[in-house]
Order: sequence, then C-alpha cells, then structure tokens
Amino acid sequence: MLKFLFRTRYASLFAFVFYFLLFSFLVRLVLTIFTFSNISGNLGQTALAFFIGLGFDFCVAFCFSIVYSLYLLVLPSKLIGGKLDKIFSYFILGLMFFITLFSFSAEFSFWDEFKTRFNFIAVDYLIYTYEVVENINQSYPIPLILLALSLLIVLLFFILNKTKILQNTFADKMRFGKRFLYTFAVLIASFGSLALLKNQMAEFSGNTYIDELSKNGVFSFFNAFKSNELDYRKFYQTLPDEQAYSIIKKELLESGEIYASENFDDITRKISGENQNTPNIILICIESFSADFLQKFGNTNNLTPNYEKLADESIFFTNVFATGTRTVRGMEALTLSVPPTPGNSIVRRPNNADLFSIATILHDKKYELSFIYGGDGYFDNMNAFFGGQGFTIVDRNRGNPLPESIKTERINIEDKDVTFENAWGICDEDIYKQSLKIADEQSKKGKVFFQFVMTTSNHKPYTFPAGKISLPQGTRDAAVKYTDFAIGDFIDKAKNKTWFANTVFVIVADHCASSAGKWEINTEKHHIPAIIYNLPNQKKGEVNALVSQIDIMPTLFSLLGWNYETALYGKDIFKMKPEDERALIGNYRTLGLLKNGIFTQINDRKNVKQFTYNSSDKTIKQEIKTPIDSLKNLTISYYQTASERFKNGKMKEK
Repeated sequence: MLKFLFRTRYASLFAFVFYFLLFSFLVRLVLTIFTFSNISGNLGQTALAFFIGLGFDFCVAFCFSIVYSLYLLVLPSKLIGGKLDKIFSYFILGLMFFITLFSFSAEFSFWDEFKTRFNFIAVDYLIYTYEVVENINQSYPIPLILLALSLLIVLLFFILNKTKILQNTFADKMRFGKRFLYTFAVLIASFGSLALLKNQMAEFSGNTYIDELSKNGVFSFFNAFKSNELDYRKFYQTLPDEQAYSIIKKELLESGEIYASENFDDITRKISGENQNTPNIILICIESFSADFLQKFGNTNNLTPNYEKLADESIFFTNVFATGTRTVRGMEALTLSVPPTPGNSIVRRPNNADLFSIATILHDKKYELSFIYGGDGYFDNMNAFFGGQGFTIVDRNRGNPLPESIKTERINIEDKDVTFENAWGICDEDIYKQSLKIADEQSKKGKVFFQFVMTTSNHKPYTFPAGKISLPQGTRDAAVKYTDFAIGDFIDKAKNKTWFANTVFVIVADHCASSAGKWEINTEKHHIPAIIYNLPNQKKGEVNALVSQIDIMPTLFSLLGWNYETALYGKDIFKMKPEDERALIGNYRTLGLLKNGIFTQINDRKNVKQFTYNSSDKTIKQEIKTPIDSLKNLTISYYQTASERFKNGKMKEK
C-alpha cells in the first residue's frame, strides 16, 4: 500500500509526511537522550510517550500538507508535469521542508533552556521581536545554520529524485475525481486529528520530562497561542501551598476585616463600613496615559490642564503603578483586582466568565453595569470578558457576535452618533457622549449605574476631530492634549446633568505610553495617575502612598462606607501603613513586587532577582547580591496564589 502511494501524483506529499515523522522521531529520540537521567526507571512510560507523540506528529504533518494537497487538486491534468507544475511543486515542498527543519532545529535550543516543547514563552517571543532577533544573532551561528538547512533540503530533493518520487509526482496524470479523494483524505486527517487531539493528552505520566517528550513542538506552540496561559507552577519558583496562602492572607488582611472562612486557601474577607453610600460611578480608563504627561510630574508642555484641575479637586493618587503594559492588563487590574498572572491577561483567556470581581460587589449593591468602548469589543476578547461578568456591552459592532454562552445585552453605537473615527474606534468626545446618553437613560429609570468607559484616542495614529486643540494631529503630545480636552468637556457637560451630584468619577490610565528601557521591567514605565472625583462629602488632596492599580476600586468601596465580602487582592489605600505599601508589576513572563525600597523580580526560569529602587525618579538602580527572603516569599505568594486560583476555578463567584 505504501509503495503504491509513492507512485502516484501525491507521491511527494506522502514522502514529506514520511520525512516529517522520521525527523520528529529523531528529535524526540535526541531529547530523550538529553533528558535520560530524569526519566530513567520509567522506560515503559517513555515508550508510551513515543507512541502518543506519533499521533501529534501525524496531525502536524498532515496540517503542513494541506496547502500542497489543495495545489495538487486544483492544477488541471493537462498542466501536470509541465514547467509551471515543477516550479510550484519545488517551491512549496522546499518551503515545507524549510519550516519543518527550522522548527525542529529551534526545538533543541528551546529545550536546552526551558526543558519543554514550544509553549507560551515561544508565543511571547513573537511580541518581543527585536530582543529575540538580537538574542538569536548573538547566541547562534545563523548563517551556518541556514546553510546547513539548505544543504539538507538539497539532499532531500536528491533522495526524492533518486527514488523516482518526484518523477512519479510529475508523471501521474491523475484525474480530478481521484485527486479529490486524496485531498479530501488529507483534509479529514488534518482537521479530524485537530478536533480529537488535545495537548493535555500528553500529560499522563506525572513526570514533566516524559510528558513534554510526548508532545509535538508545533502543536504545542499553537495550543499555547490559543490558551494564552503560562503554567506558574511549572516555570516559576513556588512555595508549599499552605505557606503561600498563610503569607498572602496575612498580607491582605487590614484593620477591621476578618476572614469569612477558616479554609487555608480562602482569601474571602468581610469588610465592615458605615453610611453605605451608593452613588453612580463612572470609571474612565484612559488609553496610554503616563504620569509623566502631567505637569505635576515634570512635564512642561501643558498637555493636561483639565486633568490636573480635576486632580486639585479630587483625591489624587500620585504614586500608582499599572500592573502591565497592555490595555487588557489595566482592565484586569481594575475589574478583577488581581496581580498580573504570567502569560496573557485573564481578559484574553478562556473560562473567564463569572469571576469574583468588582462586578460581583456592584451587583450585590444593585448597580446596572455598562462597558462602553469606542471600537469593536471583540478585539482582545473584551466583550466576552465584560459580558461574562454581567456588563451590558456598548461598542461599535462590526459583525463579531458575542459567544453564545454570554447572555448579556449588546448596544451598537450607531453611525449617526459618531463624528470622528479611526482604526481603533470613535474619538473620546463621542465615547463620552455615549456615557452621558446611557447615564441619562439609567437615571430616568431610577437606576443606580456603574460605567466602565475605555477611551482610544491616545493611540496611534493619534488622530482626532480637527479644531479642538492647538497642536497638529499625528503626534503623541497632540493625542494626549486632545484626550485631556475631551475629559474636561465631558465633566463640564456632566455637571449640567441632574445625576451629577450623586455620581463619582474615577479617572485612571490603563498603562503607560511605553515600556522600553534598560531592565526586563522598568518601573518608571508603569507610573500612572489616578483620581477619585466628586465623592459624597467631597474629600480632596494628594495621596503619596506607593500603591497598585488593583487598589483603586477597593479603596473607593471603603470610602463609600460599604459592608461587603471581598476575594479581591486590592486593599484600602487609606488603611495602609508605610510598611504595607506595595505595587505589583508584570510583563507576560517577568513578574515583580515593589515594596520597602526593593524591587523583587521573578521569571519563568525560576530565577529571583532583587534591585534597589529610587522613589524620586521611580527607577530601579542595581541588583542586590543577597536577596531578602521575606520579600521573595511575599512576591511568590502573590503570584502563585493568584495563578492557581484562576487555574483551579477558585476565582469564580461562589
């Protein structure tokens, strides 16, 4: 049967599958030899790993063959064996072999460093292109590797020619009907195996090395891309669970609070308040609004007069740090009040509905919740996340429906309500008009409302309505100044509304405008402003305590005097003693805790580093050679418990 397949029009395709399986076997064999000391005594499970791995290899081999099989199907019979056919066949096959061999060669260096097949770390490398390319150039003889791969591909074509597989490919004038059956079989093998196989099937032995040998690197790569998650326990330093929870529970408990349960892994606290004010709340999350845009922090370009005027009339938090460098991280911090778990934001991950969040607390207080966004909230999974927490979605619906499992109302921002729009969405003035419109509607119904408003104007291409500010469009400074103009205009209009006197405004950035710098994490590139404006019995003044983005909403709830239960990691800033102040900062793979003048940093290679911190310019200075164990353990406890709680479903609402 096999000999027959190598005599048909599809001979080269099946030869590719054969060589792919052969090279996959050799890669797995070499990795087994590299890791033998860690798997000796488990030879039966190791043999099973090869068998399971063969299934993943078959899947990837046929998926790689889809394009070539479609080409073989559509090329008319009369052109088979012609010059055009040979050019296309050699090109497609050469590309298939190159991608295959390059990915296999890359697996060795990845395994050497991480002892795993490709995972989210490899996916994450696509984000940091410059660093990765520079690292590859400095670490490996790239010209020699490319030359070796090219020679190997030439050798493969030589073998295909000597075995007459290429001749058979170009000689068989197979009719369309028969070609259709062959291509259909390839498609069934590809998509059928994709539907049946899950990467978790390879995790059978209890030995990480054996489980990783069972996998296929390419399959694991796309699985990681889809799952958006980096397993904390596998890649980071850990503590025994009871120790980690003991540390974090001591850290989270503030004066006047008690734990609701004696279970060691339950962080739910009961918070007692007075007065129980329930004003309307509008939370404005400003795109890329760095603290250093403000005159308060040394900017001399007069970009933010409206925000700074509001800050003078508000509680102004001057020492807040964003948890990450993406909008979804800011959303995660403000809604879930959780440290930035490794990998992608929880906003972008599957199974993120019905989590304990500020929405849980607000629903209990009978608030009507709205998520208002000027673009299509399908982007970055925002609609699914907010819808999954019970928010009504207000966005520019571009034909991307909500997942069927999300049962919430969705309101489309209509063209007639839009005066200006770019690739990211409608301008800030227009999004604020939606906020005012919805506030009017809810107020007329006698509803108390909460809005999460996400702006977009302070983003490339930095365009906005003409004639609003003195700076020309197309620059970051101009976008910041327009963003500030729109905030001032919004507040002026809100002041004329009947609901204004009973509405609190929280205005905070999602992240800074940039994150590049000397270190893996540059603390100064996480410094953001935050204000709480128009509180009942208005308080105002600067708060200089070192705090995290995750503390903003819990602090507001306390200022409103609420009684509630919380499983949030955020704390009441006004209950913090100087020694309690801290900020949590991450960037996908590297996670950190800023506390007591020390920045403790952990990464996915199980490394821990500590640095001195300069509070005057918000920067870390130099590495400390003798780590402080208490800070190391606290850092691990924050991230370990947060990661495990999401992974194990403990972050879900009870």
